[in-house]
Order: sequence, then structure tokens, then C-alpha cells
Amino acid sequence: MINAYLNSGTKFTPTTNLDEAFWIHLDEPDTSEIEQITSKYELPDDFITDLQDSDEISRLEYENGGILIIMRVPVFYKHKTSKLPFATVPLGLIILPDKIISASFFDQEIMTTFLEGKHRPFNITPQSFILNINLRTSVYYLRFLKEINRRTNNIEQELHVSMKNKELIRLLRLEKSLVYFTTSLKSNEIILERIQRSRWLQNDPEGEDMVDDVIIENKQAIDMANIYSDILSGMMDAFASVISNNLSIVMKFLTVITIIIALPTMIFSMYGMNIHLPLQESPWAFLAVMGVSLIIAVVMIIVFIRKKYF
Repeated sequence: MINAYLNSGTKFTPTTNLDEAFWIHLDEPDTSEIEQITSKYELPDDFITDLQDSDEISRLEYENGGILIIMRVPVFYKHKTSKLPFATVPLGLIILPDKIISASFFDQEIMTTFLEGKHRPFNITPQSFILNINLRTSVYYLRFLKEINRRTNNIEQELHVSMKNKELIRLLRLEKSLVYFTTSLKSNEIILERIQRSRWLQNDPEGEDMVDDVIIENKQAIDMANIYSDILSGMMDAFASVISNNLSIVMKFLTVITIIIALPTMIFSMYGMNIHLPLQESPWAFLAVMGVSLIIAVVMIIVFIRKKYF
């Protein structure tokens, strides 16, 4: 789908005229829409088609008078069938002399904020628009990182009650999401630093100040992701040790019970043999064997208790 918007100063106004549009957004475009935009503005096809790869890395390119910026933005998968609750996907921003083209093949909330006019009003210029998108990206990273931390705390409480594989797998998925976040944030940082050094911002003093704020927010998100990742890794190691220790305790307990039962069982086995045995003619034979077996079992229980095997 192709969406076009006019620059109304501080907000965007929808339009159907691509020539007059300040911002054109391609939302999961098909082949014909991609061809229409690339041919109209003489852009390389891979400026847009590369974004179909969910693993496309962040980068900045100059070609045919246009600037391509690919950023990794965070996404939150609300449905439980997804393999990861949080991940990152590529978002393409193409800067032309008179307009900006954005493209995404994945459902993400960042551009939706601008498409629906829910962003805070700002003086719209190409520089400020691109930097506001990057600032919004950093804000969403921080928001999702807090959600990951909240989920981690909830799972930790569940693990105190029940050591099940389900909780550990959920922790593993969150840890994997943090790895994606950290990698994407670091690659975005490189792009932001290149934008800061580029000539593109020299004619916009406000943009030069704003890019510093965006870099600071991005670094804050990197630090937070690293902290949460370290906490989660330590928690995974701790619970793995707890599970291993619990298994050792259970095996130790079962071994002690087996030993306690083994000696009475051996006595009863001997008296089940078809040979001459002591007390076999006595009417008290059964009670005697039972008594001796119980005494041996009680003695062994006392010994194991004193050795703190229980």
C-alpha cells in the first residue's frame, strides 16, 4: 500500500498526489507498487526489496542523489504462537531532494504513530522528520525493554513455586530477544554517528542538536539492554544450578530410602527360601522377623538423620 502525505508545518495531511507529497510511505508494498516508486524516482530496486529480508542490517548509502537509511526497529508480537515475543525488523528511509520515502514489509508501531498523527507536533523538515523517527525508535526500545524486565520478574516468581521447562523456555526466548535488541541498537548507533558526521545536517542547526539527543537515547537503550541481558543470563545460570541441585537432593533421598528398604527385604527374602531356617517351628517366627526388620530400619533411619542425609 502506498500512502502519501503533505507537510502541513507540524502535522502530515493525507494526499493522493505523489508529486506534491512530502512523505510517501510504502506499507508492505507489492511488486507493482515497488516498480512504480523506483521507476518514478529513479531509485535502485534493492533500496526497497532488500527490506523484505527480516535480517537486513542497518546501513547508510548514497546513490542517484538519494540517501538510503536502513534502521532496525523493535516489534512486539502479541500472539502466543510467535517464536519470540520481541524482535527487530528493518525500516527503510529514502531521502530525496524534495521528499522522503519510507518502506516497511513488517507490522511495526513506530511508523503507525506518524501515519495516524499521534506524534507530538514538531517543525517538519527532512532532517527533523528522520531524527524524530529515530527518536521514536529509541523510545520504543526502552518501552519494550521495560516490558521484558517486567516479564522476567513475573517468570522469576513462577520459578520459585514450580521448576518447569515452560518457564525456562520463556526466559530463553526473552534472552534471545535481548540479544536481537542489543545487536540492532549497536548497529543503529553506527548509523546515527554517520548521520551526525554527514553534511546533510550542516544546514539545520536544530537537527545537529537533536541528533545528539537521539544518540543519547540510543545509548541509554543499549546500556539498559546490556544490564537486563546480564541479569537474565545470571538468572538462567542460577536456576540451572538450582534445578541440578534439586535433582541431586531427590536422587540422594531415593538412594537413602532404597538402602533402608533393602536390609528388611533381604531378611524377608531369606525366610522365603525352602530350607531349614531358625524359628521356623515357633509360632512367634513371623512377629520376630517383623520386629528385627523394623528395628534395623529404625536404626538406619536414625543413622541417616544424624548424618543429615534427610
